Amino acid sequence: MAIGKASTASESTISGRLRDVLEFVYINMYTSIKMESELKPVRWIGTSLRELQSFPRPVRIDIGHALFTAQEGKTDPAAKPLKGFGGASVLEIVASHHGSAWRAVYTVRFQEAIYVLHVFQKKSTKGIAMPMREIELIRQRLAEAERDYRERQN
Repeated sequence: MAIGKASTASESTISGRLRDVLEFVYINMYTSIKMESELKPVRWIGTSLRELQSFPRPVRIDIGHALFTAQEGKTDPAAKPLKGFGGASVLEIVASHHGSAWRAVYTVRFQEAIYVLHVFQKKSTKGIAMPMREIELIRQRLAEAERDYRERQN
């Protein structure tokens, strides 16, 4: 009997310690997360937000995560510089869902905000290149974002 009681007391002590450790981990990982800096606001150009809202939920989550990372001043692994826009200030997020490709294009050109320029489902069957009509729309919306940013600075 004494062995059984000692074993139970020992198990109780271990489970109590484990509970304390798990509580500490929970409090410090999930409730005490400190932001290193303020998040940059996201500004939506044209129909970008409305288009994103029509995407499947998993795609919205993936794009939202990548945009949140940009708000923190970082670059998500799903975001790559868009060719033809000079450097890495215009980025493209690529998300896949059920065999379809979904894209979001944003710019980090401005210190105060992230501008989402265009979101769309890639329907082209001609490789991975972005269609020229999409590139032109992105250029127009980048110019619109530049105007908006200037106006907000004055």
